[in-house]
Amino acid sequence: MSSMIDLLKKRRSIYAINKEIPVSQERIEEIVGQAVKYVPSSFNSQSARVLILFDEQHDKFWDLTKETLRKVVPEGQFASTEDKMNSFRSGRGTVLFFEEQAIIEGLQQQFALYADNFPVWSEQSSGMLQLAVWTGLADEGVGASLQHYNPLVDEQVAKEWNVPSSWKLIAQMPFGGIAAQAGDKEFAPLEVRVRVAK
Repeated sequence: MSSMIDLLKKRRSIYAINKEIPVSQERIEEIVGQAVKYVPSSFNSQSARVLILFDEQHDKFWDLTKETLRKVVPEGQFASTEDKMNSFRSGRGTVLFFEEQAIIEGLQQQFALYADNFPVWSEQSSGMLQLAVWTGLADEGVGASLQHYNPLVDEQVAKEWNVPSSWKLIAQMPFGGIAAQAGDKEFAPLEVRVRVAK
């Protein structure tokens, strides 16, 4: 059985992905669902919302994103953007992470003293969920990376997949079979990043 640190070491940004995942779609759904259920949230708000796109729906998302970016990226610079979109599209699916704004706004009204903090805490909870899903996928041998094409694609996503207007898109995680491993990663010395008071 892997320890938490071993699992965190497995989690890398994998950009070379394909459609051949080593587990079933049902297993992906289980990993995401269990992460949504057990990742903490401020005041137990459970504000996380997720949309998992597989196969044609996944392809549609990255086609939509590519065409959205085509309108804002200068033509001479678009080739690299298109290559990047195609690399994400090469995967098997995408997890879209949202936060339910109606819950956050309700908490702001109920606990006015902390009103400014609830959006921050919501983002922190979403970050924990993203890490949990990413690590869970890595443990199953599924490659993934984390992307942020919101808010550029928010309107199209809401329309295409009938997403409630109160769901705020936070991040996108394309995943798939690992076509190439991540390269070596350099780490800053822990002495610079961690202090201990005894």
